[in-house]
Amino acid sequence: MVIDNLKKGIYLRFFKRPFDFLFSLFLIIILFPILIIIAILVRINLGSPIIFKQQRPGLNEKIFTLYKFRTMTNKKDISGNLLPDSERLTSFGKFLRSTSLDELPELFNIIKGDMSFIGPRPLLIEYLP
Repeated sequence: MVIDNLKKGIYLRFFKRPFDFLFSLFLIIILFPILIIIAILVRINLGSPIIFKQQRPGLNEKIFTLYKFRTMTNKKDISGNLLPDSERLTSFGKFLRSTSLDELPELFNIIKGDMSFIGPRPLLIEYLP
């Protein structure tokens, strides 16, 4: 059992975290022009803010801020309540979601150590037990 924990610690420290950091840094550098173009298009189509931020539970249920490109408008009804998601999602937002380009800013979450390439996707907070 102690050896298993030691192997797991070595794996996390010397493989998984460095891999996550270096690979996400590499992808950010390579995809930087695409990130800029998408940011400009989100600004033109949806306005500010460009980045959608949401609190999500990470490892050991530690809460972190997840980053994505914004895909919905902030349209509200007469009484000031946000319209349903289906009515706020734009065609540009649908394209970003269908191609997963809206998730490119999550590379910064991986750099920060909030997420990993290897492992489960972070759930919404309301799904915590």
